[in-house]
Amino acid sequence: MKISINMLAALAAISVAAPLRAQAPEEAGVRAALDHYFKGHETGDANHFRKAFHPDAKLFSVADGKLAQLTSEEYAARASGKPAPDEAQRKRSVDSIDITGDAAVAKVVLDYPSVKFVDYMSLHKIDGEWRITNKSFQRLPPTPR
Repeated sequence: MKISINMLAALAAISVAAPLRAQAPEEAGVRAALDHYFKGHETGDANHFRKAFHPDAKLFSVADGKLAQLTSEEYAARASGKPAPDEAQRKRSVDSIDITGDAAVAKVVLDYPSVKFVDYMSLHKIDGEWRITNKSFQRLPPTPR
């Protein structure tokens, strides 16, 4: 049986496209959780953080060589209730998302005039909804403007 190169290309495209179509709704769900996280920073509204994070989520960083951690509620409680004075100059982006089943990881960057944060988020689909279950982050000097 002779198979043409066009036929092989078509089969390859179908085998790649099918999982991507199946994953598209999952990526939208992950992005919805990350959007709440970004909105919390943008508006200072703690309720966005509460929608983004699972109540049992933890946030980790290293300060002076020691592990520091917060609960998601401690983090949400720090929200000011209003946008930061320099909000117009703040940039937020999703650098990557990787999803397998009900688990995902995302790398997000918060690039502010006075500081830059790189966040690594673990997310899980719980009761049909994607939520951040872990945040590990690094504080960096700001990007030169």
